[in-house]
Amino acid sequence: MTGWLQITRGDAPLIVCFPHGGTAIPEDIEALLASPWLARKDADWHIADLYAFVRDRGATTIGTAVSRSVIDCNRDPSGASLYPGQATTGLCPVETFDGEPLYPDEPPDEAEIARRREFWFDPYHAAIRAEIARLRAAHERIVLYDAHSIRSRIPRLFEGELPQFNVGTNGGTTCTPELRDAVAGICADSGMSHVVDGRFRGGWTTRHHGAPASGIHAIQMELAIRGYLEEPASPSPEDWPAPLAPKPAVLPALHRVIDACLDFAKGTP
Repeated sequence: MTGWLQITRGDAPLIVCFPHGGTAIPEDIEALLASPWLARKDADWHIADLYAFVRDRGATTIGTAVSRSVIDCNRDPSGASLYPGQATTGLCPVETFDGEPLYPDEPPDEAEIARRREFWFDPYHAAIRAEIARLRAAHERIVLYDAHSIRSRIPRLFEGELPQFNVGTNGGTTCTPELRDAVAGICADSGMSHVVDGRFRGGWTTRHHGAPASGIHAIQMELAIRGYLEEPASPSPEDWPAPLAPKPAVLPALHRVIDACLDFAKGTP
């Protein structure tokens, strides 16, 4: 598979990542799956389109076109859980968020997982490291913003309805309080629900690359997907995915969040 790694370079001190926006599945892997629709159901639908405006701000974007069911580029490559004691999916998921099996027969074995990691996961994170190095050479500090979305209600993963904005800093370790509080304040001012370091505290990308002491401030934004599309109560092949809303409710706040990240990186009061 070619063209799966999507990089748009800018010169501003901001990198926006999309590890879960892809839906591509190689034919040899798709033939093993119970359902191609199930394998694509948990994508961060339309996430790159929602954040397309960041390129006008000079941000660098890094995304993968590959479905997270093939390889999840935001999981610990060792296989260790990012959320011990809570339901989650692994590096090469074997079930959907709702617990539906992805493989009717044998799931990927260790050799297959290693192959997928070498082909997709490692190059994706090498690209992030390269862009961090390029921008840090020009800026005293940069922001790595990991962009995600998820359905608002998934009982297997969390209780009730997820807040609209879920800011993740792994307990304040991946960025400074100044950046965290600026982003959280904008979410609060939006009038929509938000939480900091709640159910989603940040995945492998923010935890692995974030290094505030070295001028690399990483923050994850997990959006409840209802903020930018019409979300069915129980998705089916007939109604999922829904199209991107013409005027996404979350977009004004996201513009302010991205501007706050840039102001922080540039040291603008």
